[in-house]
Amino acid sequence: MEKSGMSKSVSLDAYMVRRPVKVEQNATILDAVAVIIEQQVSGVCVVDDNDKLVGVLSELDCLRAIVEKIYQKGEPDAGYVHEVMTANVETNRADEDIVSVAASMLDHKHRRRPIVDGDRLIGQVTCRQLLSAIKSFV
Repeated sequence: MEKSGMSKSVSLDAYMVRRPVKVEQNATILDAVAVIIEQQVSGVCVVDDNDKLVGVLSELDCLRAIVEKIYQKGEPDAGYVHEVMTANVETNRADEDIVSVAASMLDHKHRRRPIVDGDRLIGQVTCRQLLSAIKSFV
């Protein structure tokens, strides 16, 4: 039997990463870089002390901060995550439709989307998970 595409609704819950890589907002940029390199990811979710999502940080954010500090001071001390992260991040709930979320991510040119329950981080979906979901239906 041939698969007929993603005609039925599939929720994010089935494909989201349940333990996304994260750093605390008061971590240094260099500490965040170490996490990004060690975990081999292009970005991380940023949380406060209570695991509340407060932003996202990409490897480009880190690189920009380090290069700017080198040009300003001549040293790679890049400051803190909360100074360069993207705050006011678009989020989704685990029960939302994966195709709608994929379309929204494309519209906004996002590579990742945090999944929250209220304001608490419970997961993340990236382009890789979306591609995996689509591949399983085509």
